[in-house]
Amino acid sequence: PGAVDRRPDRTGAGHDRVKLILGTFLFSVASALLPILNVEAYLAAVAIKAHHLSNWQLAAVGAAGQTTGKVLWYFAGTQSLRIRWIRQKMETEKWQLSYARWHERIVGRPVFAGAISFTSAVTGFPPLAVIAVLAGTLRMNFAIFLGTVFLGRTIRFWLVLAGVGILFGH
Repeated sequence: PGAVDRRPDRTGAGHDRVKLILGTFLFSVASALLPILNVEAYLAAVAIKAHHLSNWQLAAVGAAGQTTGKVLWYFAGTQSLRIRWIRQKMETEKWQLSYARWHERIVGRPVFAGAISFTSAVTGFPPLAVIAVLAGTLRMNFAIFLGTVFLGRTIRFWLVLAGVGILFGH
């Protein structure tokens, strides 16, 4: 009586936790690349079932996956000016002026650039995929992009999960 059972857990709970974390990460990457996949709905559904993960843990895993996907968009942006169609568009005066305006706003103004990517990561406006491509095209400081997207998405997902907790009493 009162003794602690120190035998290894053979119920598979640890294995299920790893599968849940990995599945959440992979779905989050996929949803960052394919906007038709709704990561917020996925996280809400997982939160209802995953009582062994805190909202912060689940939000961080989702944010890590989303950030990974947005990094791919960022690097696509770094190569975007190699695409013939985009180069042709850039030859128009309208696109050149727009590019010059954004370049002036972003380059040399890391706080402003970080504020834009953070705001987009938290609110979804402007769409984060667009901001990621733009950040890559303009060669925004990668560390700032990475940090602001991860932090912003973590906060966004925590807010979603906190709302689910309130609605479902978790």
